[in-house]
Amino acid sequence: MKKAEKTIQRHELRQVYPFYETVDRFLFARTEATISAPHVRDAINLKRIAVIVVIALLPVIFMALYNTGLQANLALAELGISSAAGWRGMVLASFGFATADPDSMAGNLLYGALQFLPIFTVNLVVAGFWTILFAVIRKRSIDEMFVITALLFSLALPPTIPLWQAALGISFALVFGKEVFGGLGMNIMNPSLVGLAFLYFAYPAHVSGETVWVAVDGISRATPLTAFTCPNLNISATWTDSFLGLIPGTMGETSALACLIGAAILIVTGIGSWRIMLSISGGMVGLSLFFNLIGSQSNQMFQVTPMWHLVIGSFAFATVFMATDPVTSAQTLQGQYYYGILIGVLAVLIRVINPALTEGMALAILFGNVFAPAIDKAVINRNIKRRLRRTHAG
Repeated sequence: MKKAEKTIQRHELRQVYPFYETVDRFLFARTEATISAPHVRDAINLKRIAVIVVIALLPVIFMALYNTGLQANLALAELGISSAAGWRGMVLASFGFATADPDSMAGNLLYGALQFLPIFTVNLVVAGFWTILFAVIRKRSIDEMFVITALLFSLALPPTIPLWQAALGISFALVFGKEVFGGLGMNIMNPSLVGLAFLYFAYPAHVSGETVWVAVDGISRATPLTAFTCPNLNISATWTDSFLGLIPGTMGETSALACLIGAAILIVTGIGSWRIMLSISGGMVGLSLFFNLIGSQSNQMFQVTPMWHLVIGSFAFATVFMATDPVTSAQTLQGQYYYGILIGVLAVLIRVINPALTEGMALAILFGNVFAPAIDKAVINRNIKRRLRRTHAG
C-alpha cells in the first residue's frame, strides 16, 4: 500500500513540476506501459545500454588510470624528482606514496586517478547541465547517454588538458554536436568526436604535440604514431607495450587489449556492431598492405604494417566505442560493411598521406557519420530495385 501511495505522489509531482518529471524519469523506471497491440517488447532500454557500455569501458578506464600514473612516475624518476608537485603530491603522500615508484601498481593507479577524475568530473557536470537545460526547455525526460558522452570524451583527452578547455570541448560536443539537431537520436555525428575536433582545431597545442602526453612539467614524449611520422625520432616502444597500452598517449586510447575486451562485451551483448568493427579493420588492413607494397623513400609511414596500425593512435578505441555509435553509424546490415570500410580506408589514408595530421580516426569517423545516411539509402534503393525485378520476372 505504501508503495502505491508513493507512486501516486510521484505522478502528482510530475504533473505539477516539469523539472521533477525529468529528474524522476532519469532516476526511476517508468511506470507507464502500453497495454494494447501492436507494439514491440524488448528488455533493452537506454539505461541498460549505458550500463553495458560502462562495463565494456571498465578495462579501458583501468588502463587509463594505470598508464597515466605509470608514465608520470617514469618521468619523475627520469628527472630525479621524488614526488609529484602540488595537491596531487600531497594526496599521494597521505596515502603512503610520497616517493614516485613506477613499479607500484597502486601508486600508478592513484596518480592516474588524480589526473583523470577531475577531467571526468568537469565533463560530467557540464554535460549534465546542458542535457538537463535542454530537457527542461523541451519538456522532455533526461537521456542517460550524456554520461557515456562525458566518459568517452574524457578518455580521449590527454592528461594535461586544462579543465576549462575540457569544459568548453564537452559544451561544444553537447550543444553543437547533439542538442541543436534535436537531442538524443537526432544528431548526425558522434558528439564526443565533434568536441574533440573542436579542441584540436581551436587549441592544437593542448591536445597534440609531444608535451601533452605525460602529466609532468618539462617532459616531452612522442607517441609511437608520431615517432613513425618523424624520421628523426626513434621508436622506443615495442609492439607488445603498444598492445598493452604502456605508451604515452591520450588517457584511454593507448591499450588495444583493453579495447578488444570491451569489443567482446559489446558484441556478445548485441550493443556494438561486429560488422562495423570487422569492416573498419578490413579497410585498414587492405590499404596499409597496399602502401607497404608500394613503399616510399621519403615517407616511412608507407612501411607501417597493419599490426602496428592496430595498436598505435586511437584506432582500437575509436573502432570499438566511437564508430559503432548506433545513432550516427549505418543502420542497414550491408551498409555497415561499406560504412566501416570507408572509415578504415580513410583513417590509413590520412595517417600515411597527410603529414600535418598523424591521427586520422576521428576525422574518418566524422566523415563516415556524414555519409552513413547516403549509404543506407543506396542499400535500401538497391534492395527495392532487386525485389521489383524479381516480382516482374515472376
